[in-house]
Amino acid sequence: MKQAELENTLARFWKRTAVPLFLMICCPSLVILVWYTNVVLDGSLSRLWGLCAERGFFSTLYHIWEPVFWGSSIAWKMIGFFAVAQALIMQFTPGRKFYGPLTSKGNVPIYRANGPQGFFISIGLFYILAFKLHVFSPTIIYDHFGELIGALNIASFSFCFLLYIKGRFFPSSTDCGSSGNPIFDYYWGTELYPRLLGWDIKKYINCRFGLVAWGLIIVSFAAKQHELYGLSDAMLLVIMLQLIYLIKFFVWETGYLGSTDIMHDRAGFYICWGSMVWLPGVYPSATLYLVNHPHHLGFPVFAAIFILGTVSILLTYFADRQRQQVRMMNGECRVWKKEPQLIIANYTTQTGEQKQSLLLASGFWGISRHFHYVPEFLGAFFWSVPALFSSFLPYFYVIFLFLLMIERALRDDKRCAGKYGEDWNTYCKKVPYKIVPFVF
Repeated sequence: MKQAELENTLARFWKRTAVPLFLMICCPSLVILVWYTNVVLDGSLSRLWGLCAERGFFSTLYHIWEPVFWGSSIAWKMIGFFAVAQALIMQFTPGRKFYGPLTSKGNVPIYRANGPQGFFISIGLFYILAFKLHVFSPTIIYDHFGELIGALNIASFSFCFLLYIKGRFFPSSTDCGSSGNPIFDYYWGTELYPRLLGWDIKKYINCRFGLVAWGLIIVSFAAKQHELYGLSDAMLLVIMLQLIYLIKFFVWETGYLGSTDIMHDRAGFYICWGSMVWLPGVYPSATLYLVNHPHHLGFPVFAAIFILGTVSILLTYFADRQRQQVRMMNGECRVWKKEPQLIIANYTTQTGEQKQSLLLASGFWGISRHFHYVPEFLGAFFWSVPALFSSFLPYFYVIFLFLLMIERALRDDKRCAGKYGEDWNTYCKKVPYKIVPFVF
C-alpha cells in the first residue's frame, strides 16, 4: 500500500471508527459524573479525583453508575409520560405549515410551526400538575435525576439502533444511505429526515424532547433550592436567562430547522443521544450546581448580568433572523437600513440540478461568517457566571459550547467550500473572519 493510501486509510479509520467509538463510550460516563459530582460531592472535582485515586477510576465509575444504570420505575414512567405528551403536543398543537430547505437529493421536508405554543403548553402543564394540583412534587426531576440519566442512556442507545435499522431498510425518503461502516452509521445516522406516520423524528428529538426537557429540568432544580434553602437571586437569574433563551429558540424554531444540525447531520447517536442525554444532563449544569450553593448577588450585579445576558441572547436571534429574512425575501429587503450585500453562490445537487444560494455579506454577516456564535457563547457565559467561581462544573457547558462552535465553524466552512467552490472563496474574501473579527 502506498504511503498516501495508508495515511488516507488511517485518517478514515480515526474519523469514522475510533472517534465515534470513543465518544459513544466516554460521553455517557461523563454525564453521570457531572450529575454525581454536583449532587453528591458538592460540585468538587478534587473530591471526585480523590475517590478515583482511592478506588481506581473504573471502580469509582461503577460505584457511581451501578445504582442508577437501569434507571428506576418512576424514572421510566416520567420519561414515557413526557415522550408521549411531547409527541401529542407537537402533532396536534395548531400552527402554520412551512417548508424546510431543499435537500441535495431534491426533497423538501414539511413542518408545522408550533414551537412557542408547544413550549408554553408544556411549562403550563408542569406548573398546573406540580404546583397547583400537587399530582407530583415540583422537585421530582431533581430528586430522580440520576435515575433519569441512566434510563435515558438505555432508551437513547436503543432508539438510535432502531433509527439505524429504519434508515437501512425502511427509509422515509431518498436522503438516506450507508457508509459501509456500521459503527459510523450508528453514530452519524443512516437517514436525514426519518419520519413515522407523518411524525418528524428529528424535530421531535432535537426540539421537543431535548429542549422542552431543559426548561422543565431547570424549573424543578429551582424548586429544589427553594425547598431546601429558599430561592436565591443567583438561581432566579440563571433560570430567567435560560428560559429567555429557550423562548427565543422556539420563536426561531423554523430557522433552526434550516440549520446545519437539521440540514446535514443525520439522525444517529450524535444528534439523538446528544438531545436525549447530553443536552438535559449537561446544559443545565450551572443550575444543578446552584441547587446546593445558594447565594445572593444583590440588585446591581443581578441587573447587570441580566441585561448583558438578555442582550446576548436577543443578538443571536436578530442575527439568525436577519439571514433568514434575506433568503426568504430573495434579497429584496433592507439590512441595517441599506441594500444587502449578496453573493450568489452556485451549486449542483446530487440529482444534477443547478441551484443557487444567497450568501449575505453585510449586517451581522459582514462582521464574520459565524458571528451568531459570539452572542450565543456570551449568553451561555452570562447564565453560568451567577454560580461564581468556586467550581469548574457550572462552566462545563460553556467550555463544551466553545469547542463545539469552533468545530462547527470549521466543518461548515469546509462543507460550503466543497458545495459552492469559487463562489465561496469570493465570499471569504469579502468576509475574512470565521467567528471573531481580527482574531479568528
